[in-house]
Amino acid sequence: MSSILSLGMLAESLRIAVPYTCAAIGGVWAERAGVIQIGLEGILLTGAFTAVAVTHATQSPTLGLVAAIGAGVLLSLGHGQLTERARIHAVISGIALNLLALAATRMGLRALYDSASNSPGIEAFRFGPTGATGGAMLLRVLLDPVFFCALAAVAATPFLLRNTRFGLRVRAAGENPVAAASVGISVTRVRLSALVVSGAICALGGAHLAYDQQRFESGMSAGRGFIALAAVVVSGWRAGRAALACLAFGVLEALQIVLQDDARKTAIGDLIQTLPYVATLLVLALAPRRAGSPEGLGKHATE
Repeated sequence: MSSILSLGMLAESLRIAVPYTCAAIGGVWAERAGVIQIGLEGILLTGAFTAVAVTHATQSPTLGLVAAIGAGVLLSLGHGQLTERARIHAVISGIALNLLALAATRMGLRALYDSASNSPGIEAFRFGPTGATGGAMLLRVLLDPVFFCALAAVAATPFLLRNTRFGLRVRAAGENPVAAASVGISVTRVRLSALVVSGAICALGGAHLAYDQQRFESGMSAGRGFIALAAVVVSGWRAGRAALACLAFGVLEALQIVLQDDARKTAIGDLIQTLPYVATLLVLALAPRRAGSPEGLGKHATE
């Protein structure tokens, strides 16, 4: 019980929640603009790989972070081009994006590092004390620049969507694309712009995931993008609520780690490992259907 109610547990929960939160906020931007964003998983994975590859080549985690953002933007824009210009269904495009990211990162591992599983280790951002105490762990998390970026994204998203011209256009494109187009708004351009924001924020989560492990592992996103999308749905497409849902998932995953260690990897420990995913399914099953969903989600201006 003491290990659960500790600063270490809080630090672990916040650390784990960062990739979920970045992906969820990215999902909010895309879906509030009316684009179904199934591809969060692929953007997380691509951001993680790009961050490690560039950091390993340049010895600069800052350049790795910038490159990860660029890769996430390109992938998200590709999704937008397929859905908004080629009119391919967003679910099909998102699944293709995820499969492409998985295959491309595996090919990259083989090409760059002659490995099918993981990259060499890297030196990532490390701020604060190096001790293993709960307080030291918490301080390292709070001083992490990606953690700050995630907090900024959570705080800025509702303000931008409610109080800026761009945010209002994003909401108009997501709620009623036909009406938005009728008053001269380029729905396609607005949606592509929202996808730029979506890809950048989501890729930050991938970079954090890789920097936290100090290397890239094949498939290391491990379903986080889908859980983040579940958080978006459960939250009613609201950034603050989505962040709280992601924090709850982070607490569950941290709890699973603590309980699994206590179970000494017995059969009970294996069962405990499923805790975050079972909780996700239960929340989705009990959540109100499409409560808060943008009315124009998945629709085009010509429909």
